[in-house]
Amino acid sequence: MFVDERVLTLFKRNAHHTLTYWSVFFSFGLCIAFLGPTICDLQSQTNSTIDQITWVFFSQQFCLLIGSSIGGVFKRTLLSALSALFVSALIISVIFAIIPLCNNVLLLAVAMAVSGLAMGIIDTIANIQLVTIYQKDSAVFLQALHFFIGFGALVSPLIADPFLSEGGCGNSTGNGSQIMHHVRFMLRHTPILEPNITQSHPVHAGEEEESSVHYAFWIMALINIPVPLAVLFLMYREQLIPCCPSGTPRLLDKDELAMEHQQGAESTEEEQKEHEAGGHGDIFSCCRNDNLRGLPVSFFMIHILGGLVLFMTDGIVGAYAGFVYYYGVAPPMSLPPKTAGYLASIFWAAITAGRLLSIPLSYRFQPVRLLMFNLAGAIVTVLMLLIFYTSSTFLFVGTCLCGLFLSSIFPCMLAYTEDILDYQGCATSVLVTSAGMGEMVMQVLVGSIIHTEGSYSFLLCGMVIACLGFIVFIGLMLFHRMHRNYLTGTKKKSAMVEEPAGEQDGSAKTEQKENS
Repeated sequence: MFVDERVLTLFKRNAHHTLTYWSVFFSFGLCIAFLGPTICDLQSQTNSTIDQITWVFFSQQFCLLIGSSIGGVFKRTLLSALSALFVSALIISVIFAIIPLCNNVLLLAVAMAVSGLAMGIIDTIANIQLVTIYQKDSAVFLQALHFFIGFGALVSPLIADPFLSEGGCGNSTGNGSQIMHHVRFMLRHTPILEPNITQSHPVHAGEEEESSVHYAFWIMALINIPVPLAVLFLMYREQLIPCCPSGTPRLLDKDELAMEHQQGAESTEEEQKEHEAGGHGDIFSCCRNDNLRGLPVSFFMIHILGGLVLFMTDGIVGAYAGFVYYYGVAPPMSLPPKTAGYLASIFWAAITAGRLLSIPLSYRFQPVRLLMFNLAGAIVTVLMLLIFYTSSTFLFVGTCLCGLFLSSIFPCMLAYTEDILDYQGCATSVLVTSAGMGEMVMQVLVGSIIHTEGSYSFLLCGMVIACLGFIVFIGLMLFHRMHRNYLTGTKKKSAMVEEPAGEQDGSAKTEQKENS
């Protein structure tokens, strides 16, 4: 069989938990991708400039970072973890429903900040729970988990597309000096926008477009409703709802599950306590962990460099998804707004397909090989986009390739670092936090550079960031070798200590026999 019986049996015993975590990540993807294609409509709805609406990205990503940092607090018990997932998924549906009521950019930023906090909690808890359940077999299931981010991110722009306005982004406040440089070029080359903004703006942009956007957000809110219900049903099955106890006993299943997690190896209570103290907490408890004393430099550098790689690569994902539309409508591309709107959908579709393809690949190939291939492919793709910067056809092809190569870097890096550290570190919390920080920082940084240097700098930023990520990854592999040598030396020393102790016990028993 393509998947061996052990992994298949492990999945069957964890199917309900696994499918629930996958569905929650669908909510994550649904919420992360709608800002790109709807940003012009939201600008008209809030009567704000592009400079102001860009900070909505920042508010979402900043609170996503906070949620990722504190999300590990809720993993201490299954009740707290599932309760946090239920509340977070429900919040996302509520935010979708109230976004059309946000008539100024401050209210919209607050709404997106709350959704970002919920997304961060979902990100950390779902990753930690899957890594805890499957451990060395987690690579395949993490790929599937992140496939559902891509699936939700693909659905979101497709739902929004029929309700998008026909025109591009305009400055509703009338202050042309505050519009980003690449958007000013778009307006100059779209003559139909001038009358819409100056003459019919109060009626067309204020009423017709706003009412159309309402439907998109309400549809996404309804689509997301089954997700918190699925989490609630899992809590019912696990007898975690006091007022609704389930009639099915679960203790035997949990015992068998614990045995499967250990892969047939017996563990003492001391080892379990050490594992609980050693990893998978929130980022702050990881820093305060007393077990970190005496560990080698390679242990810490693996956390740092792994986080930096995701800081770069997830930063590219966030920046590309957020600004590829503006790059498409700006010269030299000058695509029609409706045509450029498909770029975000193609990008997320490629990420979805890439993560689906990575599920069987992660079973056949080691994560380090997939990481090397994906990082190199991303660099080559962005380089080709720079060379053929005037080709609108290659922009769509390159967007697809870029999504394919970037799609599986996060789950591969998570599986790779956790395997290096033997699931004893805080890699999950560090990597999730670093990825969220990368998306937050890179979106603001790339947006500022585009504003001052023009649309072509969008690809230059991607190229520089991708090359830096590849260099950091090479450093990670070097420290991986150092850490492996450290572990080998530690095992040899412990074996040498145990061997003389065994000889002394044997000689003592021999002397006792002779004396008797």
